[in-house]
Amino acid sequence: MTEPTTPPSRIVIATRESRLALWQAEHVKARLEGLYPDCSVELLGMTTRGDQILDRPLAKVGGKGLFVKELETALLDRRADIAVHSMKDVPMQLAGEFALVCVSEREVPLDAFVSNRYASLDDMPPGAVVGTSSLRREAQLHAQYPMLAVTSLRGNLDTRLRKLDEGQYDAIILAAAGLKRLGLGDRIRSELPSEVSLPAAGQGALGIEALADRPEVAAWMAPLNDPMTAACVAAERAVSRALAGSCEVPLGAFAVPRDGALWLRGFVALPDGTRFARSERQGAPEDAESLGLALAEDLRAQGAEAILSALG
Repeated sequence: MTEPTTPPSRIVIATRESRLALWQAEHVKARLEGLYPDCSVELLGMTTRGDQILDRPLAKVGGKGLFVKELETALLDRRADIAVHSMKDVPMQLAGEFALVCVSEREVPLDAFVSNRYASLDDMPPGAVVGTSSLRREAQLHAQYPMLAVTSLRGNLDTRLRKLDEGQYDAIILAAAGLKRLGLGDRIRSELPSEVSLPAAGQGALGIEALADRPEVAAWMAPLNDPMTAACVAAERAVSRALAGSCEVPLGAFAVPRDGALWLRGFVALPDGTRFARSERQGAPEDAESLGLALAEDLRAQGAEAILSALG
């Protein structure tokens, strides 16, 4: 993408108002101000449906798209130029009016074990309660630690930590990236290796969304794009889009650079961890989308369709 001939004079960023979302928006704001010193960069804070519905699991109320709809409306109304998202919260299918114009360099993409009582999952006794909001984490926990009690945990990061501190849970599993971004890395007792908890598609990466018919906005954002992170995330999202579409299912997809190629792993499972389809592939970064689609086919060959049908 070519450099913009006319630097922006004003950029408005739509963001959720959770502490983590505001950190992410402020991070992008600071980078844009560094790129365009004469530009006024403003935040438009919004509350989304996903922030309001806290008494039911996301999978039962419409999935993670609930976190972006209001921000997209602000883009359509031209009240905002861009929206900043955690990539793992971005629906796999964007409506045609919107485009993902930037994926910035990834923070640690792993899941984090957080507990006031235990140092690791291996230290937890039978019946100990682990909280998570994710069917992906739930399936992997059930499969590898069947003696533990896995229960739903909703709310923003501070709310989840408060529930842990109140003793409602013996441990909770969160994305390490969010804790680190908010200066809460000391709450992490251990980072879960990807072999124990394969991350979600896009986990740890920030994405910038804009209207598809505003190429000037895409050009302004181009310097923030990290090509390798973007390739990894594209491969991961292709797996999820091919298998799950917009549905919330226990699915992990994780790509890392290895010897100039992308190493992509993925799985689909039942939430109780009794059935898994797993596979892995390597391919060129420029073929990220095709790599993800090929892995999705591998998972189908391993029984993914039967698992997805059972979820339906």
